Amino acid sequence: MINSFRRFFQSKIGLGITLAFLAVIGFAFASMDVSSSGTFGGLSGTSNVAVVGDERVGTGDLSQAATNALDQVRQNNPTIAMPSFIAEGGLEQVLESVIDRTAIAEFARKYGLRAGTNLVNSEIRRIPAFRGPDGSFSEDAYRGALGQQGLSDAMVRDDLSRGLLAQQVMVPTTFGTQLPDKLASRYAALFKERRTGSLGLIPSALFAPEKDPTAAELQAFYRGNRSDYIRPERRVLRYASFDTDALGDRAEPTEQELRARYNENRAQYAASEERSFSQVIVPTQQAANAIRNRVTGGESLAAAAREAGLEPAAIGPVARADFASQTSPAVAQAAFETQEGRIATPARSGLGWHVVQVTDVTAIGGRSFEQARSEIQTALREEKRRRVVNELAASIEERLSDGESLADIAGELDIEIATSRPLTAAGLVYGTPDQQAPDILRPVLPTAFQMEEGEPQLAEVEAGETFLLFETSTITESATAPLSEIEDEVTAAWKLARGAVAARAAADRILDRIEGGQSVVEAFAAEETRLPRPDALALTREELLQNRQRVIPPLALFFSMAEGSTKQLEAENDNGWFIVDLDDIEAGLIASDDPLFAQAKAQFSQTLSDEYSRQFVAAMRADVGVETNDEAIAAVRRALVGEN
Repeated sequence: MINSFRRFFQSKIGLGITLAFLAVIGFAFASMDVSSSGTFGGLSGTSNVAVVGDERVGTGDLSQAATNALDQVRQNNPTIAMPSFIAEGGLEQVLESVIDRTAIAEFARKYGLRAGTNLVNSEIRRIPAFRGPDGSFSEDAYRGALGQQGLSDAMVRDDLSRGLLAQQVMVPTTFGTQLPDKLASRYAALFKERRTGSLGLIPSALFAPEKDPTAAELQAFYRGNRSDYIRPERRVLRYASFDTDALGDRAEPTEQELRARYNENRAQYAASEERSFSQVIVPTQQAANAIRNRVTGGESLAAAAREAGLEPAAIGPVARADFASQTSPAVAQAAFETQEGRIATPARSGLGWHVVQVTDVTAIGGRSFEQARSEIQTALREEKRRRVVNELAASIEERLSDGESLADIAGELDIEIATSRPLTAAGLVYGTPDQQAPDILRPVLPTAFQMEEGEPQLAEVEAGETFLLFETSTITESATAPLSEIEDEVTAAWKLARGAVAARAAADRILDRIEGGQSVVEAFAAEETRLPRPDALALTREELLQNRQRVIPPLALFFSMAEGSTKQLEAENDNGWFIVDLDDIEAGLIASDDPLFAQAKAQFSQTLSDEYSRQFVAAMRADVGVETNDEAIAAVRRALVGEN
């Protein structure tokens, strides 16, 4: 969950040294000053979970840090709940991160590094979220942004100060770290080495007992594996959508509005004409007149233009106003006052002198109000519909903020209220993962999972078209399912776990046979229970990584073993045991211009930099001194999972 070097710059309130205000931080730490909680000194009672140098990390700080961290993890895994987060080691990682960050700040202060007021001010002014409309720092924007997040100026300044201290300490430690070419070449060659061997699976299901467990056995197994049966939070939503149909005749334009629009655009409906032209542009009036005279004498414009090294251009059909904007009013006037087939008097534009021949004239009759009514009505209706629906949405938002219920507003709009089935944050119907939330609800689910019960909101589903009224009517918190409701599932898991024990014993026997000289295939075949035949392996790391999917654990082990060795590995979720056998390693060769060389050097240079960071942080922790309070940490854990 926490990325080595990057975690040292993470902010306890989500405002990191990257200066991206309250956004995309891997873990947000506690939104309070760690020095403000607990009793001064030591780890008395349970008020402090740790003391780092002279700084104290309180139970409230760790609790808030874990909550903020869970919010960040939910961006990638919306259904994860606090019990699952803690079961996966999240609380320990958050605590380590808080301690690391505090240790860095304490070490920096101990040896004279500072992040003064002016430096912090300059960083605050650089944060885009604190800028006003003119792009400059705005005190109002700053205070407003902090208020929205529930932060104080002191919190932000303290957090930025810690981040700046971390930057001063950590950047010089790792800056410019490079892996030597010779070492990079050795690592890169690992991608080319070919390994051959075998991989076999001993499934637990083949050894699972047929008899059900006793009530005591089942209860004991359930208690020991409660975290495996945590149900995600789910919510039932009540919602009603509306579009322009809910407006009735409010969007219908009146007779007065129709006539006013016609009068405003009377020129658009007046009689007009469009013309097409053949045109030549020359630099002087003398040249233009010469071409015109030749055409009026009976020569074609194309022939006269070719004599001058030019080619006529076809223009139109075009209205007079448009032609004037393309050329000049003088050119348009001459062209539109000339009869069809004739050459207009040359006129000048910014491009030169235009010789224009009228090739076609199309008269467009004017339209009366009645003739234009349908067109105007359609346009006005659409404009009015958008305006009225937005006004209605604004009115509904105001009424919701004043406390009106969803039912009251839906009743007034004469729209039906629907109720969803219990939904998870991932948009699935709880209990039937093959069914998803209604399409209209999917865009608002992230908001719905942040709302309290009975607090309706309005969302725009399709801009200016469709709106959604919705509220959370029932919230079922994430919790471990009662045994009575999942007895069959737990029974199956108990049998599989017992089967895994027997599968482990079979794996031990097979491993003994292989070490005694039998082949992998022979060792598997010697088992009384018929096992799947092992698969032969022959591949390179490069081939393994080509599909860019997660490398399964047995193959990862295969590429970390010594030649001629055989190992066993437990499969996930009590599904059995793997036997991994490596017969031969054929060394790979790599040229210095191979792209893998550059990739390996960059990758392992970062790994080396991360290692320097970890070692330095460990040294800083030792230097300033770190004490942890297991009792207080356990109390925070119990409170977070609801066991208090």
